[in-house]
This record gives sequence, structure tokens and C-alpha cells, in this order.
Amino acid sequence: MPTYSNKDNLGSAIINFSLKGTDEKFYSPENFDEKDILVIIFMCNHCPYVKAIAERLALLQDKFRSSRVQLIGINSNDPVSHTEDSFENMKLFSEKYGLNFPYLIDESQDVAKLYEAVCTPDIYVYDRQRKLRYRGRLDDNWKDESKVTQKELENAIQLLIDGKEIDFEQIPSMGCSIKWKNE
Repeated sequence: MPTYSNKDNLGSAIINFSLKGTDEKFYSPENFDEKDILVIIFMCNHCPYVKAIAERLALLQDKFRSSRVQLIGINSNDPVSHTEDSFENMKLFSEKYGLNFPYLIDESQDVAKLYEAVCTPDIYVYDRQRKLRYRGRLDDNWKDESKVTQKELENAIQLLIDGKEIDFEQIPSMGCSIKWKNE
């Protein structure tokens, strides 16, 4: 059974964190102060929903890099119960799928809890003022890119770049539940 994100916290401020990336560097939202839009994606290595869209996320980062948009991936899954989601496997995943954005580990799971993240992928888009403006799915067909007719995340980003309001229904992201420790 898939788990769905919620949008109860639209309008809320970004929550600070400092997490280690697969490049061994630590990242926080402040590292990207020059960016107009931050897209935070709770994701992992084992989830088929994430695997299906990982390359699309990298393409999205490429498309918007010159528009001052930054994607950040965060893996909060318990690597004890799901060894495929270990930090070492995150490095392999990042390489395999050509991730061109920081992919961070949330070992304590505190960041996921503060963000109220529930699934992988769970996508958050913050504007220049670092207010949550979009929390929904990437597009209308996670499984088969050739059947995508609505690119909601891309459209939301473009509207924010253009200084406009997101004027369409935000449909929840669908994916695997976050694998919490001691569950």
C-alpha cells in the first residue's frame, strides 16, 4: 500500500538542518542562500517510486540550474531494517542515477520528523522567503515517464520563478512509507 504526502503545512517556514552528503560534506539550507527556490525531497535507495523518478529529478535540476533552483535529497530511512538505504549504498545510488544535487543522510530521523515527512518521495518546494509553497507529486505518472501529461513539480517551480502563485491543485506525492527506527 502506498503512503501519501500531505499539504497541511503549506506556508510554513523552512526548518534548518545540517546533514552529511554522499560527498562527505555537510549541508544546510543556508548553503543555498543565493538560490531563489529550494526543493527538498525525502527519498531513499530501495523505494521503487524513487527509483522510477531519480533520473527525472536529475534532469529537473539540470533544467533549472541557471534559474537559481536547488534540489536537495534527504534519506531518513533506518539502514538497520533496510540495509539498501545505508550511507554507502546512498553513494552508489547517487552515482547510478546521476544525481547532480546533494543527497544527505538523516541518521537520527529528526529532520524527517520536524518536516512531518511521511513517504519517499515527499517533495517540498520553498520560495525565496523560504516559505513552503508546494508539497505534491513530481508528475502524473511516476511509473512510466512516457505517459506523463502533467509535470506538477516543474510547473510549480516555473510559476515561482515567474513570481506567480501556484494556481493548480497540489496532488499528494505517493510512495513507500519512511522506515522509522524501532517500528
